[in-house]
Amino acid sequence: MTSQFEDLEITLGESVRALRIDHRLTQVELAKRANVSVGAVKNLETGRGSNTTTLVRVVHVLGHDDWLSALTPSAQVFNPLDLLATPATNSPRGPRRVRHSEQR
Repeated sequence: MTSQFEDLEITLGESVRALRIDHRLTQVELAKRANVSVGAVKNLETGRGSNTTTLVRVVHVLGHDDWLSALTPSAQVFNPLDLLATPATNSPRGPRRVRHSEQR
């Protein structure tokens, strides 16, 4: 029994293979255009593992950059340094002072 991730890799590979065939390219031609090895294309198409560089290059050559843009976050990424630029005023009275009692 294959894992869920292996199933996804196989499905993705089958989709890449179908696109390659639709573009009437051999694995050798696709590998050359994507500047990857033929073995990398074969591994990608069979779901035997690939790296992101191979995936990005092959998908780009096949004209489906939209697959990759679907993976990017749509919301703006939170940057904690932005908090330093804006004053923190949660209260209408302004920032509160913390008083420490002296114990000696």
